[in-house]
Amino acid sequence: MPKSYSISADSIAEETARVGGDLDQFDISRVIKLDDLELREMGPGDVHMRILAAAAEHNVDHAATADTVNIVEMRGGKTYPGNSAVGEVLAVGDSVTRFKPGDIVITHCNADPDEYGYPTRIWAYDAEDSIGWYGEEAVVGEWQLIPAPLDCGLNLWEIAALPLRAPTAYHLWRRGLGIYRLKVPREKRARLNVLGFGGGVSELFLMLANHEGHRAIFCSGSPDRRKHLESLGILTIDQKEFNRFASGDDVKAFHKAVRGMTDGDGANIVCDMLRGPVFGAGLRVMSRQGVNVSAGWQLDTQNNYNSALMSVRQLTLDHSHFDTIQGANAATKLYGSVFKPTVHREIYAFEDLPRAMEEMHKVMQTGIPIVRIAKEMPAAVADIIP
Repeated sequence: MPKSYSISADSIAEETARVGGDLDQFDISRVIKLDDLELREMGPGDVHMRILAAAAEHNVDHAATADTVNIVEMRGGKTYPGNSAVGEVLAVGDSVTRFKPGDIVITHCNADPDEYGYPTRIWAYDAEDSIGWYGEEAVVGEWQLIPAPLDCGLNLWEIAALPLRAPTAYHLWRRGLGIYRLKVPREKRARLNVLGFGGGVSELFLMLANHEGHRAIFCSGSPDRRKHLESLGILTIDQKEFNRFASGDDVKAFHKAVRGMTDGDGANIVCDMLRGPVFGAGLRVMSRQGVNVSAGWQLDTQNNYNSALMSVRQLTLDHSHFDTIQGANAATKLYGSVFKPTVHREIYAFEDLPRAMEEMHKVMQTGIPIVRIAKEMPAAVADIIP
């Protein structure tokens, strides 16, 4: 029986009681625990795969801390997380045509699409009966897999960093740019100022903007991430120089710095999480007609802003979620040519996955955290393992 990590409502309750409800003291490594997983019986459209590597994802942080909703309790008391992975196909059902044993694949987390193809639920988070990929093996539908682009120029860990983040960034960029172009046509402003805060999705978002010729600015407290993006021609700002926008004076100084980098215009498109400490700073630096896009809810689910001032400045706030399956496939085509992620220096062993999640929760990592699941790797990926 394969091993897989799980999160239980009981373990969340125990850790919450231990820290007296103080999330700053919450230890996620006490909540995510190695478990036995009985794989469901394969159907004709299913694929049985073993997981080679997976990326730590923030929605797992939310599930483990129950900081927004207690999704584990809502799903019956136990979930098996993991929304992003690279795997090797072991067997396929009779009606599977796109894959065969030995193929290397990546996953996407789309589930329960609406009439337009966008997910109303996320696999291994709030989709009912969904089993994630923080485990040794999995059985998934053929529709959940995409051929891994092994010849894209990225190594295995870099490929593993992208299955969730790349489609999210791809979706955000299309929406942000599309909304802005509804208001300001290209002949009025061809080159845009694009600002992103913090993490892996913003990195990729800015790589798209930079690739299309816009001025991209990355605001992060991580020197490793800033150095990597600078090597790609992206401008950077050290968020720590502004005390993570703790006061009005910090926001004012940040506004002045961004205006200086954008010829006095400010940011036409901002990618942030539409809440938390960067929210006010992101609004302040936006130009007239600016667009703020977000796909997260880190730290909180609520925000406040002056709607009258937003109207006068013609600003737009856009909340989005994960992309369509077609969008996920399209984003995969950009691996290596556009998407070149920053990966955390340590590649975690399978047994260290709880520590990887805890260190992500504490913002201790130098890039996207990757967990090596399989000890023995197939020959197909031998040449792309650093």
